[in-house]
Amino acid sequence: MYTLARELLFKLSPETSHELSIDLIGAGGRLGLNGLLSKAPASLPVRVMGLDFPNPVGLAAGLDKNGDAIDGFAQLGFGFVEIGTVTPRPQPGNPKPRLFRLPQAEAIINRMGFNNQGVDHLLARVKAAKFNGVLGINIGKNFDTPVERAVDDYVLCLDKVYAHASYVTVNVSSPNTPGLRSLQFGDSLKQLLGALRQRQEALTQQHGRRVPLAIKIAPDMNDAEIIEVAAALLDSGMDAVIATNTTLGREGVEGLPFGAEAGGLSGAPVRDKSTHTVRVLAAELAGRLPIIAVGGITEGKHAAEKIAAGASLVQIYSGFIYKGPALIREAVDAIAALPRQ
Repeated sequence: MYTLARELLFKLSPETSHELSIDLIGAGGRLGLNGLLSKAPASLPVRVMGLDFPNPVGLAAGLDKNGDAIDGFAQLGFGFVEIGTVTPRPQPGNPKPRLFRLPQAEAIINRMGFNNQGVDHLLARVKAAKFNGVLGINIGKNFDTPVERAVDDYVLCLDKVYAHASYVTVNVSSPNTPGLRSLQFGDSLKQLLGALRQRQEALTQQHGRRVPLAIKIAPDMNDAEIIEVAAALLDSGMDAVIATNTTLGREGVEGLPFGAEAGGLSGAPVRDKSTHTVRVLAAELAGRLPIIAVGGITEGKHAAEKIAAGASLVQIYSGFIYKGPALIREAVDAIAALPRQ
């Protein structure tokens, strides 16, 4: 069924197809029909960040930026759903076209630029959803907020989403917001993490529960930079790291139609970079901080590879576009088949 749907959707422009898919998944969720689209994955419970997940395969941020289809995605069998990236104020994102399929490489290039309807809209959608599983909310800064004041945007978003999120992801690694990736390094990262950790403590007291903070990093760092980031995450008391976002590299798509488009590359070509980042993080963190792996999972065995590399959870996005809901079950089965540690 999904193969036929994909064939029809791929006749439309990528962004039109994306918007229509969100509408259809959202409608299916409201009607309770999405569970009929694919056999539910096996139960494979795991506890990470103090949270209980029915299975370790989640939806990555970026597919449902505004939280418009939370129930719909949950019904497809995801063990958790992450929505966003959301910013304090609504913003249109970068000029179109800004989303490109590269089917020969099972890849996507996007330069969306955090297009979203703002944190207040997202919260209205979260409150309307019936989903009571693990919900991550991914936060970012507005494009016109100076990098020096980025902390203000992140803290504002954290304040607003805290009571409604199972965990909050801090996106400092999108390549499509100027200057954003500079927040991954040195004093900028330490100041951001320090401010967020302080605010997390205050919100924990205010709400009577501690909501974990995860930091999402890029795949384009060298090993020394990854190790430096790992140390900063440990020092600041963060709860998890998500590895990785999209890449600025173009290995694997050279010469393909749209392969030279600007933006972040996701899908199969980022798999090895992402898995390498996970391995370096795992060696450095030594179990002191859980890793959520994302990047290039287009088959179940790729999800198992991420877990074997040191991740506790995985997320899919581009693989879901190309393979559909069956990939969720396939990934859960492959992880379940791994030897027990």
